Formats: sequence, C-alpha cells, structure tokens
Amino acid sequence: MSKIKQCWFLILALALPFSSHAKMVIGTTLHPYYSYVKAVVGDKAEVLPLVDAGFNAHNYQAQPQDMLRLAKMDAIVINGIGHDDFAVEVIRAANRADLNVINANHSVPLLPAMGASVGSDAVNPHTFIGITTTIQKVYTIAEELGKLDPENAREYRRNARTYATKFRQLKHQTMQAIAGLDTRGMQVATTHNAYNYLLQEFGIGVDAVIEPAHGVEPSASQLQETITNIRDSGISILFYELDMPNRFVETIEKETGVRLFRFSHMTHGPFDADKVEIETQQNLETLIEAIRFSSELS
Repeated sequence: MSKIKQCWFLILALALPFSSHAKMVIGTTLHPYYSYVKAVVGDKAEVLPLVDAGFNAHNYQAQPQDMLRLAKMDAIVINGIGHDDFAVEVIRAANRADLNVINANHSVPLLPAMGASVGSDAVNPHTFIGITTTIQKVYTIAEELGKLDPENAREYRRNARTYATKFRQLKHQTMQAIAGLDTRGMQVATTHNAYNYLLQEFGIGVDAVIEPAHGVEPSASQLQETITNIRDSGISILFYELDMPNRFVETIEKETGVRLFRFSHMTHGPFDADKVEIETQQNLETLIEAIRFSSELS
C-alpha cells in the first residue's frame, strides 16, 4: 500500500484533466454494484469500475491504476463489509475528503459468517446474492445519489423501484414453482459462505460450509471432518461456486454421495448492467431444481 501512497500525488496530477465533467462519475467495486448503479442512474451519470474485470476479490492487491480511476470519481459505491477491502485501502490512501463513499450495506440486516476459521463477530459480506438485500441496497444507492444529484433524484428513485420490481417478480415466480414441494427435510452444505442470503428467503438453512474462511480452501483434515459431518447429518445437497476452483468438490461427492448444484457468485466476467438480474434468475432456477430433488428424497 505504501507504493500506492507514494504514487498518489503524481496520479492526481495526471488525472486533473478528467476532473471537469458534465455528469457525475460514480465508482463501483464489485460487479453487482456496477449493475445496481447502472440500473439506478441510467444515462444520467457515468459508472466507472475501480478495477479491471477479471480480478479475484479474495486476493486482489490494489494497483496504482486504481488510484487513477479513483481520481476521476465524485462518489464510489462499496460493499463495505469485507468483500472489497482492497477498495477501502485505495480510498484511505487517496485521502480525498471530497469523495463521497456510499456503503450500500449500511442499513442491511447482516447474517453471521460461517466457517471453521471465522471469528465470532464476522459477518457474511455476500448480500448481493440475496433478493431482499439487493432491493434494500438499490434503494440506499438511489437515496444517497439523489442527495448528491438532486436534479435527477426523482428519476433515481423511479429507476430503483423498477429494478426492485424485477427482483420481486423473480422471487414470486420461484415461490410459485416450489409451492407444492416439501422443503422441511432439506439439508444443504455450501463450498463458500455466500448463499445464505438467498437460501434464507425460501426457508432453507445451511448446515455446513466447506471453506474454513472466506476464500480459503480446506486443509486435508478439515476436508475429512466435513465429509464425516455430511455423512452423519444426512446432508444431500452441496451448492458450489460457478467460475471458481472447487478442487475438493469431487472428493466430497465421491465420499458422501451428495448431489451437486452450482450457484453464481456474481463477481466474475465483464461488468454488465444486467449481470445481477440474469445470474439471480439462473441461481433461482438452480434452487428450484435442488428443491425438487430434495422433495423426491422425502
């Protein structure tokens, strides 16, 4: 981080020609927040990701070019609860009193983190995978951007309502699809501490998380302990992560007989305005399939 601090004044000087613009420039960190902000502002503001697409938020190290992008921003929307700590480092190093930092999760009820090695006070930062939490954050973003840009505040609120309606419809359609299915005996494990916000909306708890901590693969002994736990508890479903290495999944499947289902984590690929909506729908289709599988076992 010290290198970035040393580069800051030089980068700021280089970025000065970009500081005069007609529209607000709003920065984002993770992919879902790009989708949220694009949905809220439409063409009334420019949305600029802090980092290039293709990064891994679990191990990303802040780069000098991140500072260059930050220098162009009037505001930045962050996750702020552990998934984009790299961005928090960049913001602190910039020491920009004029930068408006919007923590999209500041009013979202947070779930505790799960995993053998997480602290007792750790929270689950994956609120972007849930539906209700997504709606809450979009409303927060619209409200905060409206304060910065009163001329367009009404449109921001209107766009947020339109976006929220899409997600309520997706949830309603899913509820209809599983209405006749029995989920009472459904026991699931997940490779990643990411899907609780989505699963809880349909009354499904997570009985085991394979990764001992956020983005950390289990050791051989931890993996064996998980396999034993799955066997003893009757867990029949394992949700694992699309687009990420899951090298231990096949071992778990072979040793326990669990059925595998893949969820999107929504933080991979290009920045896309429709990403969250599309991948939420895909996750819900996967969830319906898993619930149907579970109900057939009852």
